[in-house]
Amino acid sequence: MPFAKPKIALALGMVAMSVALAGCNTYQPAPKAFSEATIQPYTLDSGDRLRVTVFDQPGLSNTYTVDQAGYIAFPLIGQVTARGRTLQQLSGQIAQKLRQGYIRDPDVSIDVDRYRSVYIMGEVGQPGQYSYVPGMTVQNAIAVAGGFSSRANQSNADVTRKINGHVMTGRVGISDPVLAGDTIYVRERLF
Repeated sequence: MPFAKPKIALALGMVAMSVALAGCNTYQPAPKAFSEATIQPYTLDSGDRLRVTVFDQPGLSNTYTVDQAGYIAFPLIGQVTARGRTLQQLSGQIAQKLRQGYIRDPDVSIDVDRYRSVYIMGEVGQPGQYSYVPGMTVQNAIAVAGGFSSRANQSNADVTRKINGHVMTGRVGISDPVLAGDTIYVRERLF
């Protein structure tokens, strides 16, 4: 039985190798919804800070942050659902609620004062939470995080994104656009 131990070691090694290689295939290329999400109007979510202006109403014009539950607390009308809404939808919703006994014909405009953060992890100089800038690409985000580490795979990255309420992860090229709230993971290269 002197050959039994090497065969068991070889079998265990093969199993470990197949498990390790299976882990390399966990993420698939980005689904079609990834690229479609980049051309859709911006939808609000927790962490966005909004500048709401109600014409001729300085007491209502202010900055408001979308809370963890997806609402903004607006004077007179209370909690207003912001998560998943576009700026135009939210301004219409606020105007409609203000019309109900508060202001005759409110003119509401909303701008994003500060977008929610992007998160950059993995083989970068300084992983962490960073401010999103419209037009940002994966490469720009990595540059903000201190660039690639010496062991980084520099051709693509895994991006986790919330699309229509569903969290999806896919592998994208470094020139692909980033959306506010994305999590970017730069993998280690194999060799």
